[in-house]
Amino acid sequence: MKMNINDMVGKVFTSVTQDGREMVFANDTERFKFYHYQDCCESVYIESIVGELSDLEGEPLLIAEEVSGEIPEAKEDEYIDSRTWTFYKFATRKGYVDVRWLGESNGYYSESVDLEYELV
Repeated sequence: MKMNINDMVGKVFTSVTQDGREMVFANDTERFKFYHYQDCCESVYIESIVGELSDLEGEPLLIAEEVSGEIPEAKEDEYIDSRTWTFYKFATRKGYVDVRWLGESNGYYSESVDLEYELV
C-alpha cells in the first residue's frame, strides 16, 4: 500500500534500519519501507546519512519530509544523462536525521524513491 511521508508523523518506531538500497521504519503493528524498484539502466540508492538512526527510535516522529530536485552537472558517464537527489528529513526529541538518496539513469527511467506501507 502506498502512503504519504506525512502519515509517519506522530508514530513511534521501535526499529529504523537501512542497507543502502532500502530504509525501513517499523513497530509492532506497521512498517514503512523506502525503496526503489530497480529497472534497467538506472540506479537509486542511499548516498549518505547525517545523524543517528537510533535517534528515530522510541520517540514520536516530529518531522518527516521529502525534498528533491535534479542535479545539474557535467556529464561524467556516457550512460548517465540524469541525476536526481532526494533528501528525507526526520526528527524526534532525541535528534535529527537527514537521508540523501541519489538516483541516476539514462533519462528514460524513474529516479524516485517509493514509500510502501504495510500492516504486520
